Amino acid sequence: MQLNKRFSIYLNDIKQQAKTKIADFRVYDLASRSLNRLTPKHSFHLLENIAYGDQPRQQLDLYTSSRKNTQQSLIVFVHGGTWSHGDKQDYLFLAESFTQEGFDVAIVNYQLAPEHIFPSYVNDLVLALNYLDQHQHQLKISTDNLVLMGHSAGGFNIMSAVYSPHANHLTCKAKIKALVGLAGPYHFDYLGDVYLEQAFNPKVPYQQVMPYYFVEKNHIEHILLLAENDRLVANSNTLDMHQKLLEVGNRSCIYTVPKTGHVTLVGSVSRFFSSYFETRNILLSSLAQALNK
Repeated sequence: MQLNKRFSIYLNDIKQQAKTKIADFRVYDLASRSLNRLTPKHSFHLLENIAYGDQPRQQLDLYTSSRKNTQQSLIVFVHGGTWSHGDKQDYLFLAESFTQEGFDVAIVNYQLAPEHIFPSYVNDLVLALNYLDQHQHQLKISTDNLVLMGHSAGGFNIMSAVYSPHANHLTCKAKIKALVGLAGPYHFDYLGDVYLEQAFNPKVPYQQVMPYYFVEKNHIEHILLLAENDRLVANSNTLDMHQKLLEVGNRSCIYTVPKTGHVTLVGSVSRFFSSYFETRNILLSSLAQALNK
């Protein structure tokens, strides 16, 4: 009886964690859409719903800057949402923040769990990157200075696209100048979390999935941001990944952003909050260094 009681408490705790994750992202959805409505739209030209594959979620939005910098760099952003939630349309504020500085920005959708599990969403990102690389002239962009940026689950996706084995060859890998992870999960065991288990195959050990285990030496600058008050993704994910990157001789820096939580970290990229949070300044200065090397 005592064992059954402990197991019941354990299950209730897991369910509560899942409900917390969902609630936090729902609140973020409402906030981001309100922020988008207030965001100026004069720094970019928007091409919506560009299909990079033949599935409904295999689409991206492309924001081309009206203030091109000399390097014509492209940021590809991948949203979070525990691989089961989120949409590219919620991140206009992020695109505007970078197009204002001369970056082009592509925001990518991917197929969601539980219908699609790992490595489906990583393969989607690789398809999107290959599409952008192959159609850069038609789209009037350049993939010669490529930055991959991801929040939460999106951070996992960008790291996995570069490091983990996947079905498609990443044609533009040599052009990637920086990987930017915002509170990303890179080294964790998904067993025991009913919400995370929907996005992975529980029969496959996490050691065969996590990008942490496939890191190899390369030229890429790794910019890893932590939220000071993150209650969804353990800091150990970023700390472990940073250490592994350094062990193989890669360049990696960690920044902890004060006064931010897991879902507010990405919101603080908006220009509206640049005087209240350090996020935007950290990213712009780090990217300037990475792109000028």
